[in-house]
Amino acid sequence: MESNILVAYFIGIIVIFFVGRLFIVPLKYIFKLILNSIFGGVFILLINLIGGNFGFHIGLNLITAIFVGLLGIPGSIVLILLKLMLG
Repeated sequence: MESNILVAYFIGIIVIFFVGRLFIVPLKYIFKLILNSIFGGVFILLINLIGGNFGFHIGLNLITAIFVGLLGIPGSIVLILLKLMLG
């Protein structure tokens, strides 16, 4: 009877491990997105500080920060080109 209880505990621990892993993997992506968005916001701020001398400004909001956070430097180049094309 005690061996059945030990097997049940062992299976329960394995199930908890796999269920916990299912929840942790998406959290890593969410935290990475948040961190990259913060870096994107800082990069846009730097663009605005440098571009302010030339009358160039990109709006700093959640969408542009996530865009630069996801795409990195190419995303910031796309935003600069869009700003230059659309005026």
